[in-house]
Amino acid sequence: MTNVIARTKTGGKHFEILVDVDKALEFKKSGKGSIGEVLAVDAIFVDSKKGMHAGEKDLKEAFGTNDINFVAEKIVKTGEIQLPTEYKEKQREGKEKQIVEFIVRNAVDPRTDRPYTADRIERSLDEAGVNITNKPIESQINDILDKLKPILPIKIETKKVMITIPVQYTGQAYGLLQSYKESEEWMSNGDLKCAINLPVGFQIEFYDKLNSITHGAAIAEEIKQ
Repeated sequence: MTNVIARTKTGGKHFEILVDVDKALEFKKSGKGSIGEVLAVDAIFVDSKKGMHAGEKDLKEAFGTNDINFVAEKIVKTGEIQLPTEYKEKQREGKEKQIVEFIVRNAVDPRTDRPYTADRIERSLDEAGVNITNKPIESQINDILDKLKPILPIKIETKKVMITIPVQYTGQAYGLLQSYKESEEWMSNGDLKCAINLPVGFQIEFYDKLNSITHGAAIAEEIKQ
């Protein structure tokens, strides 16, 4: 178990708690579980390293209560969880492995239509100086491929699709479309029509997210090339 600081700033004041890093990240992501299991120490601090506790008055002014579990839940869900360097490196290595696996499954050498090995992809990523972050693969894969192509001829099968998003869902769905967008058109009724170029390997995940956001109301039509 690795304990780290989770913190937030509310009402001009800083508040901190000590949490188990794995349980805190899972709680922040899913909202499931007990905040009591996340907390390493049942206390709210203004400076945990110095052992300085937050006062009841400050807690009530900032959060409306001095209940430790309520405040801790707010801090984990809305604040920042400080990650140790080795933890960040572990996450980055895991993301790099996912990206290599994605390219191996979905990319080919356009000269031969043959796939690349994982070792070849890894060496090319190093040679190209690609900086892999802990963001979702779909949000960085295009930049990664652009950096790889001068070193490694590469082609990924994609499908062009016209997505129509009803007006009430455009705000939530717009970010999902950004990674694949080729063009967009805002309709007179507020609906959004967006032409995207979607890697085949992302189709299932993309449509799952799209249907979750729009409750199945989005319309997808393949653009014949």
